[in-house]
Amino acid sequence: MLIAQISDIHASPSNDNLARLDRAISWLATVQPDVVVVSGDLVNGGWREGYVRITAALQSLSCRTLFLSGNADDRTVMRAAMPEAAYWADGERMHFAERHGAALIIGLDTCVDGHAHGDVTEHLPWLRRTLASDPSAIPLLFMHHHVFPTGISPLDNVMCLGADALSDLLSSGIRRPIAICSGHVHRPMASLIAGIPAYISGSICPANPLLLDPLREPPVTDPPALMIHDLRNGRLVSSHVSV
Repeated sequence: MLIAQISDIHASPSNDNLARLDRAISWLATVQPDVVVVSGDLVNGGWREGYVRITAALQSLSCRTLFLSGNADDRTVMRAAMPEAAYWADGERMHFAERHGAALIIGLDTCVDGHAHGDVTEHLPWLRRTLASDPSAIPLLFMHHHVFPTGISPLDNVMCLGADALSDLLSSGIRRPIAICSGHVHRPMASLIAGIPAYISGSICPANPLLLDPLREPPVTDPPALMIHDLRNGRLVSSHVSV
């Protein structure tokens, strides 16, 4: 089971990020993933046509595509522009959970209206129920906001609140996801939360600098990036890919 992850397209009429997305799709066409998860921030400024164009571009891959909202997205516009995405939870939130092969692919909407940061706290009961819903599947959790500090202060100021409560839940004896996969930072990173691998996918849009020291800003040379999560025989191998 190959699960591709694309994040942070930030398409708008004033940038070339749809062309950068086309580069990623051309690469993915050779890999032929079983599922593509787009982990938020599809467009800027509520650009309705951008949602339509992104959906149409990804249809060329002929596989299931699952979309999460990010803080840059407008949920109302996103739902209206993508009526075929009937898998989102009822109500305001755009959670989803689908079984594909051995994987239970879970999308957790962590967005807070009007803010750049996320918050997982109020969604933990839904997550607990969802993790328990299919005991024979291997859960893989996707969200937009990162749940571990990256060391990049401006981005950690807008990370996902409630990460400690999430860690407590995942340490409480419930079924645990095999990995937690996010975006938001615009560069690839990895760490652990509650002993579970936690990944941040690189972005389709231009990357942020690895600003670990505000007095020493390195150049940004990163091309568009994505991830491939390869789940086979109960083992997950996740690869950061630049295109």
